[in-house]
Amino acid sequence: MFGKLSRGDFLKLAGAGAAGAVLFGAAGCGSSANSGVAKAAGSSKWKQFSGMTINFISENTSPTSAIAANLKPFKDLTGIDVRISQLELTAVQQKVALDFGSRTGQYPVVYADPYNIMAPLHNGLVDLTKFMNDDSLPSVPKGLEDFISTQLDAAGRFNGALLTLPYDCPTIIWCYRSDLFKKYHDRMKRDLGFDPTPSEKVTWEQYYKMARWFNENATEVAYGTGHQAKQFTSLTDDFANVLWAYGGDFFENGYKVGRFGATNPGPCTLDRPEAIRAAAFYKKLIDIAHPGSTSWDWNDLSEAFGAGEIAMCPCWHEDAAAWWVPGGLEGKVWFSVLPTGPARSANHYGGTGVGVNRWATEEEQKAAWLFVVWSTSPQAQLMDLKSSVGGGTPTRKSVYQLPQVKKNETPPTKMPNILTAHAALKAWEPQNIGLRPKTPSWNQCDAVIYTNLSQMLAGGKSPEEAMHDAKRGVDQTTKGAPSAV
Repeated sequence: MFGKLSRGDFLKLAGAGAAGAVLFGAAGCGSSANSGVAKAAGSSKWKQFSGMTINFISENTSPTSAIAANLKPFKDLTGIDVRISQLELTAVQQKVALDFGSRTGQYPVVYADPYNIMAPLHNGLVDLTKFMNDDSLPSVPKGLEDFISTQLDAAGRFNGALLTLPYDCPTIIWCYRSDLFKKYHDRMKRDLGFDPTPSEKVTWEQYYKMARWFNENATEVAYGTGHQAKQFTSLTDDFANVLWAYGGDFFENGYKVGRFGATNPGPCTLDRPEAIRAAAFYKKLIDIAHPGSTSWDWNDLSEAFGAGEIAMCPCWHEDAAAWWVPGGLEGKVWFSVLPTGPARSANHYGGTGVGVNRWATEEEQKAAWLFVVWSTSPQAQLMDLKSSVGGGTPTRKSVYQLPQVKKNETPPTKMPNILTAHAALKAWEPQNIGLRPKTPSWNQCDAVIYTNLSQMLAGGKSPEEAMHDAKRGVDQTTKGAPSAV
């Protein structure tokens, strides 16, 4: 996903029940919508690998925790046992690289983070059209068109191949204390001269003024804003929202590189005026943010917001479930797309898909395909969403249209993460989504970028120096490849 440590030690789904009733029955998405899936569930296509055991390696995320707690429906449906290994993302990357390098096929199902696993290790993943074109195997319920299109491309495709199906979709949006904005709305509007209600109509410059206003006037929080600005990938993630909003990018064809992937992304563009202006603004913003920001990653930021230290922040939307709890911020927090810069509102997408290991045996690959189809199905995503403490949010358009889901999009809710749907769905639109470069050398590029940004925030470099040095370092890493996609 995006390198988080363990936002997903949530979940204990209640009872599994029979496969037909829980996963593929009318209770999931409606009998008419699922008649084809229910038919497939009872067919020999799902039982042909009964008795097999396959391994699934994943980052320790909410959806995987939910599935690990509730594998009985898949076993009932297929007869296949699944052993799940959940690890921190760096460990997953290392184990998958070793598996692919040795060609052992130890993990037939792979959680393939687009930037850490898919792009650098894409040759170890099977193009899923192989299974989609095999009439002996179950098809994707509702087809690929049911996946949110930007997610299908960003999480699933690399250099023309479909290597995963979208599995989770954490995205940075504007998270804010709605109780404080309501309390101070009229006063802020009078003092600042604009409507402070969070929306894409608010600019990043206005966000800065609002943060400073909270610093000087509110007693309920220590600071107006906080950020995940530690010298780590979280810093690049946080800065990227501003970079894109100001019209900058990491590479020339940044949107295409982020959405479809590129082995050679071309020259870095961080030395362009738009990127330098974004860096200058970002430094100004961090200078008035909670001073802990420069030592915080995403976990620290989420905890600080949940503890009432800050009034607002750009944060991953799936943290909503951790905040919306009795005695916490239940009823006191709300969500919007991020502010708009000179170019647009840009919201950093960090989703991941699940794919099939090329080095597994043919039978293991096909059994893995059954698990990929099942784990990304609308019914499985609904089960995840209905977790008592909140799971991941769906990557399927049809799940958002279910009456029981729409009912929970406003308080009171039994699905805290779906409270973010109004903002997240807008954030995933092509004009609003922010996409990191999906290129094999991104990990090394990322380290160059956040090192220079951290030096800038500490005062060791000017924004212009930091961006020029970052551009130079990234070009050395990618060897300045001339073509983009």
